Amino acid sequence: MQTTQKLLIYNQFNKSIFRVIRERSTVAASVCPYASQTDTNEVEIARIKNETATKYLPYSQVPGPRPLPIIGNTWRFAPIIGQFKISDIATMSFLLNQIFGRIVKVSGLMGRPDLLFVYDCDEIEKCYRNEGPTPFRPSMPSLVKYKSELRKDFFGDLPGVVGVHGEQWREFRSRVQKPVLQLSTVRRYVKPLEKVTDDFLQRCTQHLLDEKSELPHDFSNEIHKWSLECIGLVALDTRFGCLDEKLDPKSEPQQIINAAQFVLRNIAILELKAPYWRWFPSISPMWKRYVANMDYFVEICMKYISKATERLKAGSEGALDGEPSLIERVLREEKNEKLATTMALDLILVGIDTISMAVCSILYQLATRPEEQQKIYEELKRNIPDPNTPLTIQTLEKNKYTKAFIKEVLRVYSTVIGNGRTLQKDTPICGYMIPKGVQVVFPNLVVGSDDEFVSDAREFRPERWIKSPDNDTILHKFASLPYGHGARMCLGRRFADLEMQILLAKLIRNYKLEFNYPALKYAITFMYAPDGDLKFKMTRREE
Repeated sequence: MQTTQKLLIYNQFNKSIFRVIRERSTVAASVCPYASQTDTNEVEIARIKNETATKYLPYSQVPGPRPLPIIGNTWRFAPIIGQFKISDIATMSFLLNQIFGRIVKVSGLMGRPDLLFVYDCDEIEKCYRNEGPTPFRPSMPSLVKYKSELRKDFFGDLPGVVGVHGEQWREFRSRVQKPVLQLSTVRRYVKPLEKVTDDFLQRCTQHLLDEKSELPHDFSNEIHKWSLECIGLVALDTRFGCLDEKLDPKSEPQQIINAAQFVLRNIAILELKAPYWRWFPSISPMWKRYVANMDYFVEICMKYISKATERLKAGSEGALDGEPSLIERVLREEKNEKLATTMALDLILVGIDTISMAVCSILYQLATRPEEQQKIYEELKRNIPDPNTPLTIQTLEKNKYTKAFIKEVLRVYSTVIGNGRTLQKDTPICGYMIPKGVQVVFPNLVVGSDDEFVSDAREFRPERWIKSPDNDTILHKFASLPYGHGARMCLGRRFADLEMQILLAKLIRNYKLEFNYPALKYAITFMYAPDGDLKFKMTRREE
């Protein structure tokens, strides 16, 4: 059904409801203006529900792959007999749209609610606009179990923002979001994050490049080290030492990276395959490793939060040389080490792999798109004539094409392939009445590539993001939401943007990036990113 037709039906339905209400109210008033309206209201509600039911198709008629008896649709992800690997979820999302249309139901998933895929930006917008102050995001039952059951002794009534819902989520977010999202706090980190990035590039040129000026096959792990060093600085007010010349594989930074990768990259396996770990946790090897890695995270975060508390008491300087850091602000305002630890845990747990995989994708697209890379270089050269000039927030703001390039990569190759919500009430979507409790998926990767919502969607064109009188491109504001939308937008999004912009400014202003191997395909681990060795050639630019 086309958007205009849906809007017409929606408007006609609203008009009929208001007409019914007006007529019933007029009759009631003419009979007895002083009479109780209780009976009338009950009849009215029943009538409206009746009319609503006739305007929307029932949930049972939503199209989708038919589940088999007993095993439902879970078999589609099973070894040998299944149709899809976990890494094929992006392909599956496109196929569901092509076969079934704008709305698709995947039911019969063992141990979890139905999934409802919505491929219409107008309907996605309505869902977001009507979600209320405490939206429920379908997220990580494994993390929910860990926080609310296994380690309830630690997390208590304020278990964070990841894998948490309702009043607990709202209370925690309200206490930490001001310092995390405040621009004045974010801007203070330009200089320290630039120093981390300088150290990273120095490590690349002095210790990683081979005789062909190429980076090693496991360069994605080096990007993870840079990402962890940045996040450690922001979330724990410390430099882990990830970029040291010789980092032992058993070192603390590498163990943190390994733990984050295991936890995040096995979430899909824990939650899309048969969830035996829920019923038999003591005999599930993967669940045991998941818990061990999460315990390690809590231990590390608590260790560094305690150090930050000791510095505050001693009056010592933190990461920002005299200005209060993010953690120092939270500790001063809340005086609660567990709250600060939980905030740091959420930022690190979600941030390491998300930012790392986004950067892997951005660098790969830069290396394989020489024309766009040249435009970024020319912009950076105009705005930063001397490559040794320290970056400022004002300089970064001028780099409009650089920022547009990042946005275009995240649209076409969306690192997070979808957002979602668990419906808290019966909701009309795409002409169907969807019941409370269904998990609705908004597939960024698919709708961002749909010509109905984005002009020439299959073309990679960063200019579409730059506002100008000549730019008349269609770009639906809900077609690309890499950080989500509304109250549950990513808490660390401003720091993530800052880190990526600093890296591109320092890298492309000074070096040329190439990729001289067969094109890589994209696949899902936890994120959607190039699947293969990132052996970039990195050569210094001639001034």
